[in-house]
Amino acid sequence: MVQVGRVYDEGDGSRRVLVDRLWPRGIRKDDPRIDEWLPLAAPSTELRHWYGHREEAFDEFARRYEAELAEGEQADAFARLAALVDHEPTTLVTATREVELSHLTVLARLLDERTR
Repeated sequence: MVQVGRVYDEGDGSRRVLVDRLWPRGIRKDDPRIDEWLPLAAPSTELRHWYGHREEAFDEFARRYEAELAEGEQADAFARLAALVDHEPTTLVTATREVELSHLTVLARLLDERTR
């Protein structure tokens, strides 16, 4: 099972992959809480702005995000993420405050569904 969390939290020893388009404020590039950065696995800027973390739009956001992950560079980034998850315990991290309403919950579900 893939875990999700905030980039600002301490790690639990699993591989921590930042999945945001933008580098988080206040975090240095060599911060030990981030093992890898996959910005292309994050939602497009346009989708992120459309969504705006509105709870009532989450289901539609998830549908649109899944469609993005199925094509082009985002599909390649998702495949890279899947390969990481298959080889070691992984925590997906974001700077977003509301992780439950973020793209990480969609990613974690998709990654977990692959193994069922």
